[in-house]
Amino acid sequence: MNTLFKGEFISQSVYRINENTKRILKCLNEIDETETWQRSNENSNSIGNIILHLCGNIRQYAISALGETEDVRMRDKEFSARNGFTKNELFSELRSTVDEAVRIIESLNEERLLKTYSVQGFDLSGIGIIIHVTEHYSYHTGQIAFSIKQLKNKDLGFYAGANLNEKNKK
Repeated sequence: MNTLFKGEFISQSVYRINENTKRILKCLNEIDETETWQRSNENSNSIGNIILHLCGNIRQYAISALGETEDVRMRDKEFSARNGFTKNELFSELRSTVDEAVRIIESLNEERLLKTYSVQGFDLSGIGIIIHVTEHYSYHTGQIAFSIKQLKNKDLGFYAGANLNEKNKK
């Protein structure tokens, strides 16, 4: 594996992961404690549930599989919780989980990036796990942002100051 590719792949993945952590914090700052656990219906999850789910998923895929530690995830509890954590506690848990995952991802060598791991019944390479963690985190960050926009009727300003209509340059 090309060292430049490995470094760029990990760097871009970590950038996206950290970008989403900042977005989730921005979202949490828009709501109060009760809104953190509010569900629009019984088939939907609260923002609190989504954050617990992200922590569980990142722990299972990045920390347990890539970090080669025991898998202690209890996935059903991520969705059955109705309260029990404040916004600050949820974000602190998310932040520490992401920080540990990033440390592991940044430490991976070529052998571990290409190794096949069995995670949640799926066989994935280390690269596949990093892609999963990055896209899964982005997916649920979007859900959280959508929930906040519906609840508060507010632009979250993720791209404030950027000209998103600018054309690509050759």
